[in-house]
Amino acid sequence: MQNLNRVVLPSEPSHSALYVLRNTAQGELLEKLADIDVFFPVLHGPFGEDGTMQGLLELADAAYVGADVVGSSVGMDKGVFKDVMRANNIPIVESLLVLRGEIESDMNRVIENIEKMGAYPFFAKPANLGSSVGVSKCNSRSDLAEGLMEAARYDRRVVVEKGATNAREIEVSVLVNEDPQTSVCGEVLPSREFYSYESKYVDGTSGLLIPAQLPDAMSDKIREYAVRAYKAIDCAGMARADFFVDVEMNKIYLNELNTLPGFTSISMYPKLWQASGMTYPQLVDRLIELALERKAQRDRTERRRTA
Repeated sequence: MQNLNRVVLPSEPSHSALYVLRNTAQGELLEKLADIDVFFPVLHGPFGEDGTMQGLLELADAAYVGADVVGSSVGMDKGVFKDVMRANNIPIVESLLVLRGEIESDMNRVIENIEKMGAYPFFAKPANLGSSVGVSKCNSRSDLAEGLMEAARYDRRVVVEKGATNAREIEVSVLVNEDPQTSVCGEVLPSREFYSYESKYVDGTSGLLIPAQLPDAMSDKIREYAVRAYKAIDCAGMARADFFVDVEMNKIYLNELNTLPGFTSISMYPKLWQASGMTYPQLVDRLIELALERKAQRDRTERRRTA
């Protein structure tokens, strides 16, 4: 990591380029490094996929891969996202949003309200975080209290979901801006009780089954929900839609829409497109094309600033 240049992107359209930050006797100096055709954000979690980085790129009038400010922020915030899905009649598991202040001031009341949703288990999650960080499966009151406190470490807003029993975890990749296309469905086979951070990145033993063994009608319905959710938050470029399928009730629930899905060798998003006939290089090329297409659309929009 030595001999790396510190670079900045000024949030001003006339300087839409990367600049090297150099220390001189007179202080810090910006020196133009390179013009950038397209930025490809690969930053997960807060300040990466929550709309903040996208806002900087918008201020710089730069082309970039993926959803814009609104799509990124709504996709990231589990509480707001669920409200949008409910408004669009897309099935989601029952959930409750609680605040850190409520948890700290009256834990018993919070737990009582959560228990009104039904029997355990529940899942406690930070409203704004990724990669299953801070997520706990809670099988009892003591588990729930610990899970709420753990989630509240990472966000002032905590989402608690009713756990679906015997649920299969199904994912589908979505691509394109205004006329979304979907890949085949894939299934996650977690090595632990759920697809946790550790099972994703630490032990690496979770399996992926592509394509998922589902009835054609259910696969079609999952892809339909994925497209509807994608359009509902005005997503663009790409997203991975994550679902639960309740085996006993044969019901589909949308869990989340990840607007910056992983692109590692073990990531589901590129694997699903590969199984659908699109290679990794082709996928990257297409995402760059979509970024330029979205930028061209923005350039056609007349903007008027008021005092």
